[in-house]
Amino acid sequence: MTSRRDADADVRDIPENIVEPKGRLRLGTLLAEIGRRFGLTDEDFAIFEQVRDKTPAEPPRFDTGRPND
Repeated sequence: MTSRRDADADVRDIPENIVEPKGRLRLGTLLAEIGRRFGLTDEDFAIFEQVRDKTPAEPPRFDTGRPND
């Protein structure tokens, strides 16, 4: 039979391995690698920030196609 301490450790390890599995691909790391492959510089990103549309996104609408009552 497994000791209480081992069972507790197993219970903690399960969510960690599901949420953050070893060897997982992290989005930020992937995007940084793509930028490096294309030779993007900090100056390029500064330009992106200047021309980026900063208008807040419109929330999604789930209309039924019928006019409002």
